[in-house]
Amino acid sequence: MIAYFIRRRLFVFSRVNVHIFPPREFLEFYKHYGKSSDGASDPADDMLQLLQRRFFIPQDHHQAVSLLNGKTCAYGPLGVDLKRNLLEQWWSSLVRSRPQVFGISSLHGVGDKGAREEAEELLKQRDLTKEQLGERVLELIQRRPPFRTSLLQGALAQYVPSLELVNRKLPFGLAETGLCYRPEDNDSDGISCSAEVTEALLAWFCSPRTSSEWLGYWTRHRLRWWRKFALGPSDFSVCDVQDDELHKDAASGVKVLYQFPWGAETLETLWMLSGAELLKNHQGSQAKLRCRDGKKVVLPYILSLSANVDRGVLAVLFNSLQHIQKVDSKQRLHQRTVLKLHPVLAPVKVALDVGKGSTSELRQVCEGLLHELLEVGISAWPGYMDTTQSSMDKLHTKYDEMGVLFTVMVGENTLENGLLLVRNRDTTIRETMHISEIRQFILKYISTAENI
Repeated sequence: MIAYFIRRRLFVFSRVNVHIFPPREFLEFYKHYGKSSDGASDPADDMLQLLQRRFFIPQDHHQAVSLLNGKTCAYGPLGVDLKRNLLEQWWSSLVRSRPQVFGISSLHGVGDKGAREEAEELLKQRDLTKEQLGERVLELIQRRPPFRTSLLQGALAQYVPSLELVNRKLPFGLAETGLCYRPEDNDSDGISCSAEVTEALLAWFCSPRTSSEWLGYWTRHRLRWWRKFALGPSDFSVCDVQDDELHKDAASGVKVLYQFPWGAETLETLWMLSGAELLKNHQGSQAKLRCRDGKKVVLPYILSLSANVDRGVLAVLFNSLQHIQKVDSKQRLHQRTVLKLHPVLAPVKVALDVGKGSTSELRQVCEGLLHELLEVGISAWPGYMDTTQSSMDKLHTKYDEMGVLFTVMVGENTLENGLLLVRNRDTTIRETMHISEIRQFILKYISTAENI
């Protein structure tokens, strides 16, 4: 078997067939083969090792498989904060900055009315024995997912109550984030994978007359949003959903894609749904569903923008990873691995460590500075609490792989005149700064990056 690692897909050629490996099989393949034919390490395996080494995900094979498949996994401390930061940026972009978009929260079982109705009918059948009833209930549980498979049903359920918020005037939107249950990707190949996905959804209700314009607007908006955080913006792209892939109730669709080492994967899908979707979810008169579009009263179309947040986290990580080579004064080649995460997404903004000097006094300074940073919302890593002796190079390697924006060294100069040594992750430049300036400097740095 000859392995060829190609940018878009990993192929294994035999005499007859060509097999395309999705992420899960991709991981299993390299578990056995380890490296490509030219001796280079596998980027997916390198990434997973880094994430496990630096507290983004646990050192558990099944969690790695889930993450590679765009499913929710058990995140570690840094992974939790990265995911939370991405969700907060999504919410800020689509809800907080728009007066006509409202946040909602729905129950996990809201999308499975059929299961409840079937269970009610089953309980009414008095002629069944206990054994028969147990068997039927077991069949029902096996056939029906216990939780919602999409957040859209929750938005549709809250459509009518929300009309009063907008005085029945189009357009407006309902947004929600949460877990959904999607077991369809768990193939019987012996590889365990999570069945949960963290979804972020905007249901945008608009006039049929302007639906095409809104689809174009939101497509551009979503692509710009993903590219905002990217080192390599060209790895993010959009494409129309082909007719044979269209959702059964959708008139059209668009995908936002990311180019992973094994190929393009969907981060977000935009579906344009007709008013029939509302009619299916609300029985009775159509009058209660109609809205004002200027002087006309219409049944709105629904544009569903659904993002897979877990796959988005993985895309951001892959896009941020850099291997930088540098030749020193003795002509020795060094490679620096760094997660150049966008400043607003980086889980840790500042790492505080100690240099030469009175250890107890330096730690007291670090302790005070740590609380000052946390008070204004700057996440800080208490490196000074680690009693293991490490060289400066090892510290920088650790913090670069964690994606830490700035490393602040507290030393003798700090005790004498309040000066700190501050290292920038992206430039590796070290500069001296007074301890009273560091907090405002970090806040300004993050704010500037957020507004670009």
